[in-house]
Amino acid sequence: MKTLPDYLRKGMKLVIVGCNPTESSVRAGHYYAGRGNPFWPLLYDSGVVPEPFDYPDDRRIIEFGIGLTDLVKRPTKTIAELKREDFAEGRFVLSRKLEEFLPRVVAFNGKLPYEQFAQRKCKYGVQKEPLYGACVYVLPTTVDATPRSRSERLRHFRKLAEVVKEIEKSREAQLR
Repeated sequence: MKTLPDYLRKGMKLVIVGCNPTESSVRAGHYYAGRGNPFWPLLYDSGVVPEPFDYPDDRRIIEFGIGLTDLVKRPTKTIAELKREDFAEGRFVLSRKLEEFLPRVVAFNGKLPYEQFAQRKCKYGVQKEPLYGACVYVLPTTVDATPRSRSERLRHFRKLAEVVKEIEKSREAQLR
C-alpha cells in the first residue's frame, strides 16, 4: 500500500497527527496537498513555523523541530471509508511511534483522530492527560468541509504555538 512517509525524529518539539492521508495527497506525495487546504498557511500565520511554505516542501517541517504522521496510514477518499480495524491498528502503531520519538507536544488535527486514539470524547485545546510525557492539543480539523471559520482555526493554531513556546522555554530553563 502506497502512503505518505512519517516525518519524525527523536525529541521533536511538536508532532502533528492527522487522521489519515487522502488519496489525492498520496498521489501528490505530500501531506495536506491541495491549494484549498488551509493547513500550511495556518502553520505560518499562527507562528507555529517562522516562514511560509506549502505542501510541495512538506519535508522542510523537520527543520523546525516539527513532525508529521497519521493515526491511520491507509489512504482513503474520505474518513468515512475507515474501519474500526484501521483505528485499532493505528492506535497501536501511533503509540509505538510516540513512545519511540518522545515529542514534547502532540497536536491532533481534528477531534476524530484524538477520540479514536484515546477512546474518549474531547474538546478543542490542551487535554488533561499527557501522552508519553507530551502535552496534547486537539485542533479543529483543517481537512474537511466543516463550516469552521478560518478565525477559529487560527485561534487554536496560535494557542498551539504558545503552548509549544512555553514548553520549549521551560525545557531550556531546566537544561541550564
